[in-house]
Amino acid sequence: MNTTTNNLCIIPARGGSKRIPRKNIKDFLGKPIIAYSIEAALGCGLFSEVMVSTDDEEIAEIALKYGAKVPFLRSEKNADDYASTLDVLREVVGEYEKKEKHFDYVCCIYPTAPFVSSVKLKEAYVVMIDYSYDSVIPVMKYTYPIQRAFEKLEDNKIKFLFDEHINSRSQDLQDVFHDVGQFYWMQRGVLNKQSVLTENTGAVKVDELDGQDIDNETDWQLAELKYKLLYKL
Repeated sequence: MNTTTNNLCIIPARGGSKRIPRKNIKDFLGKPIIAYSIEAALGCGLFSEVMVSTDDEEIAEIALKYGAKVPFLRSEKNADDYASTLDVLREVVGEYEKKEKHFDYVCCIYPTAPFVSSVKLKEAYVVMIDYSYDSVIPVMKYTYPIQRAFEKLEDNKIKFLFDEHINSRSQDLQDVFHDVGQFYWMQRGVLNKQSVLTENTGAVKVDELDGQDIDNETDWQLAELKYKLLYKL
């Protein structure tokens, strides 16, 4: 595998966070949670630049402390609640290109993804290159078959979403997966599309213990418990 390819890692970490205050730099088992993403990116040896996109001076200082670059602060427009990840990535790449710095591949790693590993980043990169995918994301299998899901109606009444599977056995149903929300590898040209996910997107599988969506304090505690179990802390 060629590790000298011109790749950019972008870690988007704005200062505002409603459900978990200062979420992107909150202590996670001894260090700011963003440090895990930075260390995984630096450790995989695939990037010519690892940068943090932020509008926050404190986040910028912590990012620099752990080895990332912060060549510019994020614009106010892309630091509000309505800016998408794709908006942020486009802004970052655009700023680099103004300085005549061009990249072949871009990887977005979220700042609250302590389970991201250099190994998984390399695996996803190899899949993207070998299969010529536009992008590659990590996915996790649903722990229970969604084909047997209910919708809740009025007065606590329930109804099967998929009537054809009322009598299906769980073991007979197809495995389905969801985005883990850790990182996205992509070719530079994908940023010109409407979504990182295209008809030519690949995936790498992540085990249930190797990921946890963190949206609230309960999620945070579950993530710490999983991390301790995974790494026998």
